[in-house]
Amino acid sequence: MEILSSRVLVRSADPERARAFYRDVLGLAVHREFPGGTVFFLGGGFLEVAGTGEEPATGATQLWLQVRDLGAAAADLADHVVRPARREPWGLDEMWVADPDGRRIVLVEVPAGHPLRRDVRQ
Repeated sequence: MEILSSRVLVRSADPERARAFYRDVLGLAVHREFPGGTVFFLGGGFLEVAGTGEEPATGATQLWLQVRDLGAAAADLADHVVRPARREPWGLDEMWVADPDGRRIVLVEVPAGHPLRRDVRQ
């Protein structure tokens, strides 16, 4: 099986507020919009945020987003931080923020020399 693309789907109780957060706060570019939702570019994949505002948000989804500069991200997102940046036992620098529905988003900087820096694709 060849995977051609990937998309993370999240539901929001307030799609307009969520759209503003992902676009204006996280700075994600809009790929396309449709009635009740927005698809954002997300690295090599996509993030779809949708909902009618009538159904409850499903906050169990968590996003893992790799960034180049966690310090800069911390400064930009200071109002949304739920756990400050720190080096984890597995060697990644991580900080947690929350979207308007309370969904946790981990922002990760991969330090030089970490195994994730190696391209293991054949």
